[in-house]
Amino acid sequence: MENRLLNKFWQFSNPVLFKKLARILSPVTGVISIFAIIPALVWGVFFTSPDYKQMETVKIIFIHVPAAFLAINIYLMMTIASLVWLIRRHYVSALAAKSSAMIGLTMTIVTIITGSLWGSSTWGTYWVWDPRLTSFAILLCFYVGYLLLWQSIKSLDSAANVTSLFCILGSIFALLSRYIVFFIDQGLHQGPTLSLDEEKNIDNSYYFPLILALVGFSSLFVYLLLVRTTTELNKFKLKLIG
Repeated sequence: MENRLLNKFWQFSNPVLFKKLARILSPVTGVISIFAIIPALVWGVFFTSPDYKQMETVKIIFIHVPAAFLAINIYLMMTIASLVWLIRRHYVSALAAKSSAMIGLTMTIVTIITGSLWGSSTWGTYWVWDPRLTSFAILLCFYVGYLLLWQSIKSLDSAANVTSLFCILGSIFALLSRYIVFFIDQGLHQGPTLSLDEEKNIDNSYYFPLILALVGFSSLFVYLLLVRTTTELNKFKLKLIG
């Protein structure tokens, strides 16, 4: 049973089957993202009460948290895809990692900008070198470095090899960005926004629109990933024909 499911999964490493899957899933994920992000932002911005300390500024949470969630997890997804390339040499996985990088970079920039705006109101400064912020600055550098390597190496196989190794190295900082608060003093940055502990978890009036925003942003990522990977596969096919 497990082998059958695994074989079914590996079928989509075939570019033709992947593109068929993308044609089915991309409209679905695109629609989900629209019908989740817009209601989540309207609900969060206009139908939640201001925080008694941070006032309206706290509503940046509905962009900041989903962007940070994706910035970290996209890099981890790239790491898995890079490992698949190094072990099984599937072009779909290498090009999926490449396609994810610009989306992850964008989400990292959004995280840093929204975090700075939020911090200026809460902490009285746009930036402090606390562990969480520093790890995100390093993550940003790894995204930029990864993309520059793809641009600078002409051979697809060589570029995939080098960027995969680089991505795996950077995954350390992606993990640090996510889990650093559990191991060391987190500085000025607050603890986890979502928690199973009811005392630490945010109020339900913020919790539900935030979950909806996370679903919407995640669906948007899947949509963009499918579209961008399909485009990269088509470019690769044209190069082979040429």
